Amino acid sequence: MSRDLDERALFERFSKKYQLVHSELLKKIERSNCGCDYGSTSFTTLEQVKILGGMLTLGPGKRLLEVGAGSGWPGLYLAQESGCDVTLTDLPIEGLRLAKQRAELDQLSGTSEMVVASGSALPFPAGSFDAISHADVLCCLVEKLEVLKACREVIKQNGRMVFTVILTTPGLADDDYLKAIESGPSFIAAEDSYPDLLKAAGWKLVEQIDLSTEFLATLRVMRENELRHADEVENLLGEEETLRRLTRNNESIYGLEHNLIMRELFHVVPA
Repeated sequence: MSRDLDERALFERFSKKYQLVHSELLKKIERSNCGCDYGSTSFTTLEQVKILGGMLTLGPGKRLLEVGAGSGWPGLYLAQESGCDVTLTDLPIEGLRLAKQRAELDQLSGTSEMVVASGSALPFPAGSFDAISHADVLCCLVEKLEVLKACREVIKQNGRMVFTVILTTPGLADDDYLKAIESGPSFIAAEDSYPDLLKAAGWKLVEQIDLSTEFLATLRVMRENELRHADEVENLLGEEETLRRLTRNNESIYGLEHNLIMRELFHVVPA
């Protein structure tokens, strides 16, 4: 029961964030943090998006699915740059509404659609997509294996999936593991290692890249920007949410500096 309440609270927090992300203040901070202004809730930088876009081998006529897409970063950017068709899925409808507006503004050459759906129950026929991406989604969900299985079901046999995720550092002692849980996202804990989860879901690992150093740098820039604009941020978000954001940022920085948590990129293909 408490887990369900935690998930609901997280869902509501994301829903509220999407109502504010297009303020000029948060867009300015986001551009400084990640090089984009889509209203992103992940930590994926423009440089990283260019790397994963190359791995996905997108182009006109290809179909990309972004799971947990929020307001469209990086799925819409990848579609704009490559000319592929894109389908964005998520549960908070507020983010998808923003994504729809952004797609219309960008006048994508390919088609775009927004679908309210859980990552563990994707409403598409088997083999629908050439490529799948998701950014820091699995660490915000309990059903990690179920999401990976659902993605495997809807990918073509010659397709590719690339995703980032924040995870606890392998091999931690019990005390350090508990500290890692506290310093990471709400559902950072996984029932198994990601390579093992991917294998169980029918995926073959192609590349696994450690992005922890870049993640730490992004968090430090984020903290600096939000402290520099502290009064403006508090006026926009309120004292409680501003303090929560700063506290979570500091906890994640501590976890990375003490090698308790990591952020990694996984490039996989159907087994």
